[in-house]
Amino acid sequence: MKFGPVAPKDALGATAVHTLRQGSLVLKKGTVIAAADVAALEAAGVSEIVVVQMESGDVGEDAAAAEIARVVAGDGTRTDRAFTGRCNLFADRAGILVVDKHGIDRINRIDEAITLATLHAYKPVVAGEMIATVKIIPFAVAGKHRDAAVAAAQGKPLVRLAPYTLRKIGVISTRLPGLAEKIIDKTIKVTKDRLAPAGAEIVSEQRVQHDEAELARALDAVLKQGVELVVIFGASAIADRRDVIPRAIEQTGGAIEHFGMPVDPGNLMLVGRVRGTLVLGAPGCARSPKDNGFDWVLMRMLAGIPVTREDITGMGVGGLLMEIVTRPQPRDEPLAGSRSVAAVVLAAGRSTRMGGTNKLLAEIDGKPLVRIAVEQALASRANPVVVVTGHQRNEVEVAIAGLDVKLVHNPDYAQGLATSVKAGVAALPASNDGAIVCLADMPQVNAALIDKLVGAFDPASGALVVLPTLEGKRGNPVLWSRRFFPDLMALEGDVGARHLIARYAEAVTEVPVDGLAAFTDVDTPDALQSLKTQFAAAK
Repeated sequence: MKFGPVAPKDALGATAVHTLRQGSLVLKKGTVIAAADVAALEAAGVSEIVVVQMESGDVGEDAAAAEIARVVAGDGTRTDRAFTGRCNLFADRAGILVVDKHGIDRINRIDEAITLATLHAYKPVVAGEMIATVKIIPFAVAGKHRDAAVAAAQGKPLVRLAPYTLRKIGVISTRLPGLAEKIIDKTIKVTKDRLAPAGAEIVSEQRVQHDEAELARALDAVLKQGVELVVIFGASAIADRRDVIPRAIEQTGGAIEHFGMPVDPGNLMLVGRVRGTLVLGAPGCARSPKDNGFDWVLMRMLAGIPVTREDITGMGVGGLLMEIVTRPQPRDEPLAGSRSVAAVVLAAGRSTRMGGTNKLLAEIDGKPLVRIAVEQALASRANPVVVVTGHQRNEVEVAIAGLDVKLVHNPDYAQGLATSVKAGVAALPASNDGAIVCLADMPQVNAALIDKLVGAFDPASGALVVLPTLEGKRGNPVLWSRRFFPDLMALEGDVGARHLIARYAEAVTEVPVDGLAAFTDVDTPDALQSLKTQFAAAK
């Protein structure tokens, strides 16, 4: 292939390398120059144009890309029409991407003009997803190199889709005191969602005590129902090959094929087999919908792809997936009993639903709402107490005059609750290990409730976000570990931090409470009157 500048009259039949604009003339890159183009170039005063000219034995970029893609594409894939030297491969169905890395490497090493890229090996893909692309970099490639690329496939496809073949899944969850039933319920939901793309479903589910004999009986019962794979979620993580879950597998006549994996999260995963049926001892992270090492093994198995010890031990490179927020950080987390928690009382709102009245200044039993809330924070274990002001700043400060608090004004309070959260968190001293965010329009939140949440705060055991609950409903205030202060500082708008609670579900500890104090705020005149009535009745 010849490359370089030529006069327009010598460019006939060649291909323009760059888009050319001169006056009203626009000649786009890739144009095969015809006689009319030559005349237009000369009329525009163009003296030379950079082109490529095919030589004997050259193959055009689209033809070369299409031919290479054809030999690369295997079962479950389809190729698109080649265009601008690129031919894309797509999944024709859901499945696991299987690639021949050595074959792909052979093609990519033939000549720099030829490239072949794929998604990561063993990635779960859906129908219609692009999985690979062949790109010829110049406008043409030597025929001998195209032939070498075709031959490098060695007569077998290099990219294929392994279809999902396992459909019937059994799940066993073990119980221990302290493991809430709703945690198991959520685990089942997450697992159903994880299986859904593969067309698999849970056909047998059992919950038993975390006991070797009970688990063995449950495993035997599930296997007799004809499941094709069993997943065991232990109430306690598998710590050793002699632990409850592996011993139960062996007691049922099975064997442990591998324990542990160099993927984090996912380290404590176990692969076993009982009577020919695969059994997975799930790591704790499998309760979360986030991608982890469990997914890497589970999805391959659902597609009938063997996962050997060698496969698992080869997952270390790229196996560090993310930080696990619940994991203790000895350098950062406080020692048990020495935790310091501050209180941030948000008192900056405009009371827009109160008809012009600032609810925080409304009095109950002779005290403004804001003063009641701040006094309760001061009576708790929280220290210091930071009060964030905004709307009617001076009046709010007068209402809490004489109290030992740190005042922080938020000039951007009209932009939403997030600005007040950020102002309060930014004012906390570095010595605080966490902060409980209180709302000044919730005067029934007392010191005892705040102390109950502070008492449940235990970063060393993964209790990093603590909140009150009643019959499954979550309330306020919410206590946040310092580890989440950057997330709180990134909040925007008037939505608060509820989405962070959902994002870091594994870090959340719920504290059951009695009564409606954690769920009752003052947003309207009727709500204020109702609260006054309750306070009067309690006297």
